[in-house]
Amino acid sequence: MAAPQMPQESGMHLADNVVHFARILRRAGMAVGPAAVVDAIRAVETAGVTRRDDFFWTLHAVFVTRREQMPVFDEAFELFWRSRKSLAQMLQMPVVDSDGSAAAPPRAGSRRVAEALLAGAEPDMRPRPEREASLHLAASGEEVLKRRDFAQMDAAEIAEAERRIARLVLSEELIVTRRLRSSPPPGMVDLRRTLRSGLRTGGDMLLLQHRRRRAVPAPVVVLCDISGSMGQYTRLFLHFIHALGRTRRVSAFLFGTRLTNVTRELRRRDVDEALAACSAAVPDWSGGTRIGTAIYEFNRLWSRRVLGQGAMVLLLSDGLERDGEERLAAEMDRLHRSCRRLIWLNPLLGYDGFQPRARGIRAMLPHVDEFRPIHSLESMAELCGALGGEPARTADPRRLLRAA
Repeated sequence: MAAPQMPQESGMHLADNVVHFARILRRAGMAVGPAAVVDAIRAVETAGVTRRDDFFWTLHAVFVTRREQMPVFDEAFELFWRSRKSLAQMLQMPVVDSDGSAAAPPRAGSRRVAEALLAGAEPDMRPRPEREASLHLAASGEEVLKRRDFAQMDAAEIAEAERRIARLVLSEELIVTRRLRSSPPPGMVDLRRTLRSGLRTGGDMLLLQHRRRRAVPAPVVVLCDISGSMGQYTRLFLHFIHALGRTRRVSAFLFGTRLTNVTRELRRRDVDEALAACSAAVPDWSGGTRIGTAIYEFNRLWSRRVLGQGAMVLLLSDGLERDGEERLAAEMDRLHRSCRRLIWLNPLLGYDGFQPRARGIRAMLPHVDEFRPIHSLESMAELCGALGGEPARTADPRRLLRAA
């Protein structure tokens, strides 16, 4: 079958469209400057392309400079060369298949590209009044957004929360290792480097060289519950894990009815592409919960590999276990003894009057160092400060146990 033909455009209209397309890419997060726009126009004029595939790869060769930019460019190219009026209508429709079931999740970068396309739209192509009201409400109060529960946010507020999570400043906790590095005095005398430097002067004068132990950021291991009750919290926490991986060595595991290692997927630079890869790698997303079984599998297969060098464990779960709590308590005790610090993040803790009445929660609490909420941007910012400091007394789980 022949490839689809590009619409015939005059040279002036083609140059204007390339400039507009470059602005869309810039709004979507790609580094596209004026020089790249000029090169793209010259490349299209030189190639004299008439086929859509040739036109795609000509612009791709100019604008895409890094691998993580490819999903954004692909999505922008597909959406830009269709009617933006139909795009605005499409974004307001529910995403369902012909049989009424939910459609596949959006591709990486699709939301950013759609927002970039509609940023300069005419008034008749902008969202409807009720959506404008929700957008105005999302931007009206900074304090309200900081304290709002993730499960109560609309789409615009979630997008703003994701952008703020990416800008969080993470406290750095350094762990002293056995490895040594050269350093100015004072410190241990490095005899080998001292003698080697003495060879330059023929042994007439020896300048003492020193060394000390290296200090590196503490590694972080994340165990994240992806059951149906944790759906909205899990997605935003994965954004937090992706941001954390820029400054720390992070090992990430997702669990529902089974345990899945997604460390490699979350190392991708583009956050949308990383989350899409995690969703594709996990077969039990939004299913049931078997916390004890998942922690048992982690202790048996992964704890010796990733819990070295004073690792810290972040456990995200609501603690609603459907299996026996005896096994859960035993596996939590083993996990607690294997790591330097175990922090349990529970979104239910953000509700007023929370009491640890569920048997799974009561079985887990004695084996954690800190018990923190993770339901809002404010609680996530407090967690960033806690990662580099001493355990807070307000996060002591024994206070809840004594109160109960």
